[in-house]
Amino acid sequence: MNLVNQYIQELQHTLSHLEQDPIQQAIDVLHEARLNDRQVFIMGNGGSASTASHFVCDLSKNTRMKGRPHFRVVGLTDNMALLSAYANDEGYDQVFAQQLVSFVQPKDVVISISASGNSPNVLEAVELAKRINATTIGFTGFDRGRLGLMVDINLHVPSDNIEQVEDIHLMFEHLICTVLRHRIRQGFPEGQLSSVNGEVLARKAENNVPINV
Repeated sequence: MNLVNQYIQELQHTLSHLEQDPIQQAIDVLHEARLNDRQVFIMGNGGSASTASHFVCDLSKNTRMKGRPHFRVVGLTDNMALLSAYANDEGYDQVFAQQLVSFVQPKDVVISISASGNSPNVLEAVELAKRINATTIGFTGFDRGRLGLMVDINLHVPSDNIEQVEDIHLMFEHLICTVLRHRIRQGFPEGQLSSVNGEVLARKAENNVPINV
């Protein structure tokens, strides 16, 4: 078997063993966050930082629908000046937690992406989020690491191949955004907005904040 076929077959095998319940749970949590004007924070290192940025982009733009609330999503990997300042002055293990502490509120959603599940800066941020009573979601691989045991919802890739773990983490974010876009189009009948969401839309209208773009 050549390496190309081997890679594809291993990836197919891993995909066939994914747990689907945590994916659905993550979708449900994010949908509720959208309806109730909660913030969503996303973080990761290296390849996971790239996936985090991609997730922020897709969640912000590709789930929009005219007349419906948008996601309030922040990428904790995307401000290089701030990230390097915290790394230099507080230590690299604090680069996400120190950003998060200024903004996170109870019932916000904090998404952490770590193939090993053991990245110290991710774990510090998740510990902070849990103290604040935010909902925590983790994307992990390998043996889940500490992160898999800490988060409320763990989307786990059962593989020790780092490239394939990162492949599937990116697939997770695309899958989640696709379903969220479908849900806001199909599952939002007239009169079914939550009262909280109705207040949010009214407040934005009063403040001349555009909601139909």
